[in-house]
Amino acid sequence: MMDASIGGVVVSRETLDQLSAFEALVLKWTKKINLISASTVADIRTRHTVDSAQLLQFAPAHITHWMDLGSGGGFPGIVLAILAQSSHPDARFTFVESDQRKATFLRTAIRMFHLNATVLSDRIESVPSQTADVISARALASFSELLVLSARHLSAGGMMIFPKGRTGLDEIDAAKRDWHFDLRTAPSMTEDDAVILIVQGLARA
Repeated sequence: MMDASIGGVVVSRETLDQLSAFEALVLKWTKKINLISASTVADIRTRHTVDSAQLLQFAPAHITHWMDLGSGGGFPGIVLAILAQSSHPDARFTFVESDQRKATFLRTAIRMFHLNATVLSDRIESVPSQTADVISARALASFSELLVLSARHLSAGGMMIFPKGRTGLDEIDAAKRDWHFDLRTAPSMTEDDAVILIVQGLARA
């Protein structure tokens, strides 16, 4: 069977089927615990799955540990873990989600898709240091706050990948008051004016 592409990532038909099954799981659970907003249900593929999948193209070639903060309904964490089964088979994922119902959903998805992943159902500030190669977070906090939350969990030379909305670029100057970092930006594939912030070399100013 021919490969397909999603979010700039080439995937097998089997992986695409897994992503479709995950979307169905999200929609089923959303009826009870509101994993995604009602306004995005009809366009879950673009608004959530593709929006999550596009982050993988910015990750390093070798990943040992990917940490996703505020994992909620599994976007981007579960999507990335599904994709990584073929692209980064040695990578393990850690999802941090303090809402116990959402943490239960994440664990259900991990079992269903046999993912190399763990859920930490606690506040990010309370989680032990994780030494992650890559840290992601989607629709969680301002850029400055994300750097604060990520700093003690990032391995030496680690990378952060944060999709941000239209105000994303406006948040950079505020972060520079407290931090030194190397920043690369990329346009989002799914939303006009949205941006992806790729950060390395993080250090306190």
